[in-house]
Amino acid sequence: MLESLLAYPDFWKYVSIPFIAGTVGWTTNWMAVQMTFYPLEFLGIRPFFGWQGIIPSKVEKMAGIVVDKALSKLGSLDEFFREMEPEKIADHLTRTIQLRIEEYTDEVMTERNAVLWENLPLLVRKRVYSRARRAIPAVMDNVVDDISRNLDNLVDMKHMVITQMSEDKQLMVQMFREVGDPEFRFVTNSGLYFGFLFGLIQVPVFIFFPENWVLPLFGFIVGIATNWLALNLIFRPLNPIKVGPFRIQGLFLKRQKDVAESFARLSTAKVITLHNIMYQVVNGPRGDRTKALIKRHLKPLLNGGVVRTAAQLTVGPEGYADLKKAVEEKAVDLAVEPFEDQGFNKERGQIVERLMSERMQALSSDEFQDLLRPAFQEDEWILIVVGGFLGAMAGLFQLVFIFGIS
Repeated sequence: MLESLLAYPDFWKYVSIPFIAGTVGWTTNWMAVQMTFYPLEFLGIRPFFGWQGIIPSKVEKMAGIVVDKALSKLGSLDEFFREMEPEKIADHLTRTIQLRIEEYTDEVMTERNAVLWENLPLLVRKRVYSRARRAIPAVMDNVVDDISRNLDNLVDMKHMVITQMSEDKQLMVQMFREVGDPEFRFVTNSGLYFGFLFGLIQVPVFIFFPENWVLPLFGFIVGIATNWLALNLIFRPLNPIKVGPFRIQGLFLKRQKDVAESFARLSTAKVITLHNIMYQVVNGPRGDRTKALIKRHLKPLLNGGVVRTAAQLTVGPEGYADLKKAVEEKAVDLAVEPFEDQGFNKERGQIVERLMSERMQALSSDEFQDLLRPAFQEDEWILIVVGGFLGAMAGLFQLVFIFGIS
């Protein structure tokens, strides 16, 4: 029987069908994953043909979804900032600025009148430095406390995230890829398994119906089915289903704890960072409110007797108003500069990371799936159809080059 089976015409060609089908399934699913993320910029000729990764092509929309569906459910920007302990933020600002108070003061004063400031008695200049150094802690405490109580009015979290993601598309890709890495590997590898199984079905069909259309049609079905099955097994079923001793649930949903930890780590290291928040506080669309806030808290320092007298001696009464404006502008710059300190950023971010992770783990399955599902949902039909097209091409390849049918 074995000899007759091996002697069957085209036996080895038929044996190759499931293996080729598995290869086609793996390839189409691999391409589906790559087309989700790459290229970052459009390649091709608009509007005739070309491609840009689904996520990079809709980075603003995706960033908005991340905020609306995930971050907003985990807490407000105001709450995140309070968790970072504003009093320690104020202390960090104070220490950083006090270390360079003479440099900052000289910089502002020499820009206005270098000769007079440098020729001012050293005793007077030291009194200005001392007065500023003593006043800084109270000013920083008041500024940070005011920012903490009004952060939602000073920063639009959605605008902050969308702006950052739009300027760095790779960041959005990195977040989705790292958070969903096991799922994307499953999508790719499952194409091999599902494709092989479909290929086993394809063999008897082609033996009994050796029509030219069978291989391309099955290739099309394999390409579509493997992509569709893989995508659905990630997110379905939504809630756990008990089947005997087994607990069945979408692969992504089963990893809620791990995903929560990864998402929280990436979000607080790359997006919801103290540096990014303070940058938006000062330079964002509502930055004028921050500048007015800082100006209000600087008044006691600038109107103090020693500072006022020294200023009038160097720039005169007429230049005093211009000097105050220069100091206010310098203070605005200093509100961001200390947060270039990566160590301090990381330390503050770890506090929020724990909060976000705990809250994400507590989300319902329906809310949780919205973290990754939008990356596929809207345009997944394109990936499925492309898989079908590539599968059909592979079927034609089998027909022409393996079975020699033209």
